[in-house]
Amino acid sequence: MGIMSARDALNLAAERNLDLVKIAPQAQPPVCKIIDYGKYRFEQAKREKEAKKNQRVVEIKEIRLSLNIDTHDFETKQNHATRFLGEGNKVKVSIRFRGREMGHPELGADIMKRFAEALADVANVEKPAKLEGRNMLMFLAPKPVK
Repeated sequence: MGIMSARDALNLAAERNLDLVKIAPQAQPPVCKIIDYGKYRFEQAKREKEAKKNQRVVEIKEIRLSLNIDTHDFETKQNHATRFLGEGNKVKVSIRFRGREMGHPELGADIMKRFAEALADVANVEKPAKLEGRNMLMFLAPKPVK
């Protein structure tokens, strides 16, 4: 419409039963648009809702192992971790050392290494196994889908 006074622009918007909205108020002169503001707000809310629907929250699921875990129990935990990773979640693998087990942290590291190797086809090691107090923790993330 070109450059015009604010009063003329307001009168023009009022004639058309629309709203005068400042698009770039810091510009010299300010840039305005004549639109139906209620409809604009509705469409903007609709776009935000659609964007929110498409995003996904990644959860951290925990798998607890023990030092003297049997093969079938190990496989069961491995299957749970595979399912969690398949759903797109991260997995926190932990081993709690109790009593005299604290004297053999290398056994826990071996179990963690074995667990990571078993899941190598579906997961990347995000944080390698690390002893923190009485717990050994390792984080696995799902491999990116190609």
